Amino acid sequence: MAKKVITFGEIMLRLSTPGYLRFGQARQFDVTFGGGEANVAVSLANYGLDAGFVTRFPENDIARACEKDLRSYGVSTDHCVYGGSRLGIYFLETGAVARPSKVVYDRAGSSIAEIQPGMIDWDKVLEGADWFHWTGITPALSQGAADVCLEAIKAANRLGVTVSCDLNYRKNLWKYGKKAGEIMPALVEGCDIILGNEEDADKVFGIKPEGFDVTATGGEIDQKRFQSVGEQLMKRFPRAKKVIITLRGSINANHNTWGGVLWDGQTLYQSPRYDITHIVDRVGGGDSFMGGLIYGLLTYAPDDQKALNFAVAASCLKHTIFGDFNQVTVAEVENLMKGDASGRVSR
Repeated sequence: MAKKVITFGEIMLRLSTPGYLRFGQARQFDVTFGGGEANVAVSLANYGLDAGFVTRFPENDIARACEKDLRSYGVSTDHCVYGGSRLGIYFLETGAVARPSKVVYDRAGSSIAEIQPGMIDWDKVLEGADWFHWTGITPALSQGAADVCLEAIKAANRLGVTVSCDLNYRKNLWKYGKKAGEIMPALVEGCDIILGNEEDADKVFGIKPEGFDVTATGGEIDQKRFQSVGEQLMKRFPRAKKVIITLRGSINANHNTWGGVLWDGQTLYQSPRYDITHIVDRVGGGDSFMGGLIYGLLTYAPDDQKALNFAVAASCLKHTIFGDFNQVTVAEVENLMKGDASGRVSR
């Protein structure tokens, strides 16, 4: 029987400018859906796991189209709840070379932002589940969303379900009077697996490697320097069994290096570093890493090195795919892990 993973958070309507057009140039937008936890669920469904996504949808045609899209990838929406007036929207302008990408959010008052404790029966949702995943985006939306997320984590802890989080700090989302540092600790305390990027731990908890500047990597990142981040996070959150840091070296908007490290309290596992020279779409890159990591940890245990390598390779491939969702197979990821990055036509 396939392992069962539940994710919880917001999914939005994504409106992106075609190609590399700026917002002021666009006369139409490409329409897709995306959101951190939903992106993870789609990855896991693609890999053959039993993936379910939980959110609060408005009762309208846009939300129904979104649900239909998720189900087309094999993601269950059976435990979603309904109410409120709208689905959040985000607008994306894809950057090029020295011009960075831009995101404009229109998500205030979304149905998920107005969720309240007691609306979801987490014992029922998590029945038979092996894993529960959330990100730092959800508690940033509202106090209600943070409270419901905490409900889920506590239920998962009580039921013996592994809990993972992606710290996923977004400074522009914390607008309801609380800072990330006030809300996140109580949530992260219940996590077995903690994921962050080069700066999440710093922005949320003030934890960082000495002398590191995310804006001045030149594409080169010394992975060993991030062991201290893992050590500090585990000391603060003793329940955590593994801390994973994604490492992006930005040469320009189209050319990044990509890798990661995993600290299990004793060993620092380091991934290969991929040189991604022609990025198609980097949105959802971290989520595709998390999806790959969850699959790897569930499938390859106790081989943490292989799980990490799978996550990095899966995310590398996501950078070549338009949209938030990573639409690759296990075989494609494992092929890249074996060293085949030629891109030759497969016949």
